[in-house]
Amino acid sequence: MSEGIAVTTEPEETQASAGKSSWTRFVPIIIIIAGLGFGYAMGWHEFLSLEFLANSREMLKATVAENYTLSIAGFVVLYALAVAFSFPAASVLTIFAGFLFGWLVAGIMVAFAATAGATAIFLAARSAFGDFLKDRVGGKVARLAEGFEKDAFSYLLVLRLAPVFPFFVINIAPALFNVPLRTYVIATFFGILPGTFAYAYLGEGVDSVLMAAKEAGRDISIGDLVTTEITIAFAALAIVAAIPTIVKKIRGRRI
Repeated sequence: MSEGIAVTTEPEETQASAGKSSWTRFVPIIIIIAGLGFGYAMGWHEFLSLEFLANSREMLKATVAENYTLSIAGFVVLYALAVAFSFPAASVLTIFAGFLFGWLVAGIMVAFAATAGATAIFLAARSAFGDFLKDRVGGKVARLAEGFEKDAFSYLLVLRLAPVFPFFVINIAPALFNVPLRTYVIATFFGILPGTFAYAYLGEGVDSVLMAAKEAGRDISIGDLVTTEITIAFAALAIVAAIPTIVKKIRGRRI
């Protein structure tokens, strides 16, 4: 009798365990969504703007001068959290960093902070969605997913170099294509370097632009800082990065 009870309860325990595991894998992504919503509800996004920088630049400069090391550590944590919770402010925060710390220090800080934050949301998305595309789609989309997996580093590097898609989209999308963590981290770190240092350099010289905009009584946007030459340079870098993948595909078709 006891053996019969043991046999019948084992599947129920397994199902309960599987159900719990299925639900808990969504916890990280739920935390991120809740954190993003909470941040907007608290109005924190208003501090992540060039307008706030224009109005607070003297206070921020003084704070960094008085607590330089602590300011660097705090900014790195803030940047990583902003990226992890998908606040759409990576470019603005990089300009902040260049303004406050100089382009070289800012570029190094942001590269590590952005990679850390992007990795956090990548892991959360991979935990929640796993092989979502691979298991549910076919045809051209499935072949695209397979190609992304095979040449993940090249694909991701090109996407990072060319700012065609929002930063947070590229942070999440590779999780749907089963990209290895190591590949994701390396491609992200090196892929964001050109843009990171470019925006940090813009930030270092933004003070005069901010002052002029404030005197004119108008808000300043990133579009006022990013020139056509910079955009073309990003596109050229992406094309160069894509060449090995294109050549590989052409050779594969000829074989």
